[in-house]
Amino acid sequence: MYISKENKITKEVFTGSYTEKYRPQYHYSPERNWMNDPNGLVYFKGEYHLFYQYTVNSTSPDFPHMHWGHAVSQDLVHWNELPPAIAPDKDGAIFSGSAVVDINNTSGFFDQEGSGLVAFYTNEGNQAQPGKPQVQSLAYSRDQGRTWTKFEGNPVLFPASETPDFRDPKVFWHEESSKWVMVLAARDRVEFFTSKDLKSWSYASEFGSKVTGVHRGVFECPDIVQISVDNDPNKTKWVLILSVGDLNGESGNDPEPPAGGSGMMYFIGHFDGQSFVPDKAIESIDDIQWIDFGSDFYAAVTWNGIPHEDGRAIWIGWMNNWRYAKELPSLEWRGNMSLPREIQLKAYPEGLRMIQKPVTELGKLRNPILNLTELTVNAGDNPLSETTALKAEIIGEFEIGSATEFGFKVRKSSSQETVIGYDVVKEELFLDRTNHGSSDFHRDFAAKHTAPLKSENKRIQLTIYLDGSNIELFVNQGSIVITDLIFPDFESQGLELYALGGEVKVISLQINEITGIWESKPI
Repeated sequence: MYISKENKITKEVFTGSYTEKYRPQYHYSPERNWMNDPNGLVYFKGEYHLFYQYTVNSTSPDFPHMHWGHAVSQDLVHWNELPPAIAPDKDGAIFSGSAVVDINNTSGFFDQEGSGLVAFYTNEGNQAQPGKPQVQSLAYSRDQGRTWTKFEGNPVLFPASETPDFRDPKVFWHEESSKWVMVLAARDRVEFFTSKDLKSWSYASEFGSKVTGVHRGVFECPDIVQISVDNDPNKTKWVLILSVGDLNGESGNDPEPPAGGSGMMYFIGHFDGQSFVPDKAIESIDDIQWIDFGSDFYAAVTWNGIPHEDGRAIWIGWMNNWRYAKELPSLEWRGNMSLPREIQLKAYPEGLRMIQKPVTELGKLRNPILNLTELTVNAGDNPLSETTALKAEIIGEFEIGSATEFGFKVRKSSSQETVIGYDVVKEELFLDRTNHGSSDFHRDFAAKHTAPLKSENKRIQLTIYLDGSNIELFVNQGSIVITDLIFPDFESQGLELYALGGEVKVISLQINEITGIWESKPI
């Protein structure tokens, strides 16, 4: 682990890491201290870089001294934590941003070395212009992200008007216009800028001021990515992604995310390198497309630099919610990342929708422990009474019968359980953590989160990832996702397959143990 003293990085050795209470075993978390938003996601020379908001000496967010933490992976599964990458200085704290591969040296930073990495971040607390505390700056690396040099011309972008919220730049290369594009959050809208050299930026357009129903909180961590439709590379759409902050229980004028607090939404449309135009006008709250129906998936952004031959759009999110993030009961660290997910667009009768799936690389951690087919479960049955699941993948496909409700009870004991089920009458998926375990740290934590879901030919498919304090639930091939934290006792490892009011047919059920990444690092 690394701590900062007077903005110099020094090493401090810790022992006994990654075995603490609630610690996830195959989701990335730093060895110690606070983390939040993923930053600077970029693939370069065989490595996936994961930067993130990091407090070097506390499990609480020290915003005035925020750093970029850093980890790298060769496979999106096993991660090596490196020293924090970028430390605060006279220009302010290092808030969220992005990184790109300047493959053609448009910046001029890599005259002798060829291409390199350029990181963009928000300086918080900048004093260069009164009333404009958030400005955009950059740093570059000539050694694969191990060390960074801050640009002597920082900041490279100021807000046009006084605003406390002007942050989280996502930069990418727009092939059709042969320009760099930056999208960043400006209060409750996003603004687009363009550049030829990554250093001088020109305003292009804004999005959000005329969109109905999305102005409940401050926008954060915007992203825009081009994705194929139904895996057809000749048919693509642009997806604009926004995270929306929490108002700490205030009512606001617009709706909360489905599970309350902070959340994420997306818009599908067209982007020409200058402006984004949604395919469908947002005229009411019913037109908003939410990314996750749980509480704990936020600030997700996509990796830059994924090779064309790979072709995937891959992102990762912070598994937390600003409503209670600073009060979680983990003591040695606070905050972790979701599984890396591939995002796709799929055509449904009601229109295009985003789907999400864990990356296929996760399969290298999979160890099958149970496989059942063609099983009928009646009320009162539990065919999994002898099965435990602590860090596991559960994949079940059900055919609706006479049961009014069915699903799983996970992390179960005589006094604790989390229920993942389907209400047949309401046509509603749910994750109920009201009896999961420790909840006294915040009054809003214990809750039941729901999502509307119609069966497909009377069938429902559930894929559940359990890992310490984490649950990620993907339904019907990722068309619905619920991401939630839970805090049960370690001893609560029971698993129940249940039905209420009748019977349900289990077409197939597979349970796999997932090997912990701290046990099996290949690099």
